Amino acid sequence: MSSSLESRFAVNFRHRVFFVRDLAGAGWPVMEEALDDTRRMLMVVEEAVDTAWPGWKESVAARLGKRLAGEPLVLGGGEKCKRDQKVWMRVVGAIHEHGIDRHSGVMVAGGGAFLDAVGFAAATAHRGVRLLRLPTTTLSQGDSGVGVKCGLNLFGKKNFLGAFAVPYAVVNDYGFLATQGERGRREGLVEAVKVAAIKDADFFEWLEANVAELRDLRVDAVEEAVRRSAELHFQHITEGGDPFEAGSSRPLDFGHWSAHKLESMSGYRLSHARAVGIGLAVDTLYSHAVGLLPQDDACRMLRLLHRLGLRLHHNMLERRDSTGAREVLAGVEEFREHLGGRLTVLMLEAIGRGRDVNELDGELVDRCVAALATGAWMEECFTPGI
Repeated sequence: MSSSLESRFAVNFRHRVFFVRDLAGAGWPVMEEALDDTRRMLMVVEEAVDTAWPGWKESVAARLGKRLAGEPLVLGGGEKCKRDQKVWMRVVGAIHEHGIDRHSGVMVAGGGAFLDAVGFAAATAHRGVRLLRLPTTTLSQGDSGVGVKCGLNLFGKKNFLGAFAVPYAVVNDYGFLATQGERGRREGLVEAVKVAAIKDADFFEWLEANVAELRDLRVDAVEEAVRRSAELHFQHITEGGDPFEAGSSRPLDFGHWSAHKLESMSGYRLSHARAVGIGLAVDTLYSHAVGLLPQDDACRMLRLLHRLGLRLHHNMLERRDSTGAREVLAGVEEFREHLGGRLTVLMLEAIGRGRDVNELDGELVDRCVAALATGAWMEECFTPGI
């Protein structure tokens, strides 16, 4: 005799993103709203943020008052913190030491990689404690900080360890951007370009019209780009139907199959933002070469990336394995493996609209990379004086 039980059920999540200036001062009421009924909060700050904002953590700690669990924890960030697991272990240890329970949580301030590592600690302690994210870079405020993923790198693969965990709240304080390095601030806008290219033609046109202001890091233009990028990422997560990537497609990861591989090939010395810029260029050229994307749209994309000051080629693209194939092409299989099932990669069929494809022609990718290396695309996409 055999029997079985089967049922389907849904879980309602609340996802909240706040935008504010001067969180530790006049903007504190926003933090009170974000904290809601959280009992106690362990505060974790990336070292670079603590250095750039002397006295900030003390001010926030004072405002937290009895809610603060122990002294604020200051730890090193950058991609290194996703590789050696030390940050994850320190935060898990502090959660244990200070008795953080599931009605308490972790407040983390830092860039995307730091949010990932600390977020993984919050997601795995007690099977998940509350996480309040304070992203501090253009990249994290406009993209990863708004997302529902966290993780660590392992076996040379990006985010091999990880979890889907909706943050208790995300607070984007634009003030943090003022002390981010100019190159990092500019390059971090690449995710705004990406999400505009695949989801919002009007936003893409705005980026084109304001590219000079963005390149010069005009505060109002940068904040507008970050906000609109965050909104599009937020909308996809909450309305796109697959926030935990249960299918075989990652629509927000246009340009990322090669970006993730380039990061690992470099030992993560190549930043995620720079790698994504290159990945967007590769996949834009491929979308055109395979007959999906009109040349005018491909050129618009490449011109925008170039005018933002992003490099669209790296010498690592030229590395080849023992068979003579470009090493970066191994990223295709790693991308498929990450989700399982049939390979599904998003390409462009128009500015503002993507399309899934289920195979990549290695020889065609090779020719696209060669076009980036030689700069041949510039002859097609730029006319004298432009």
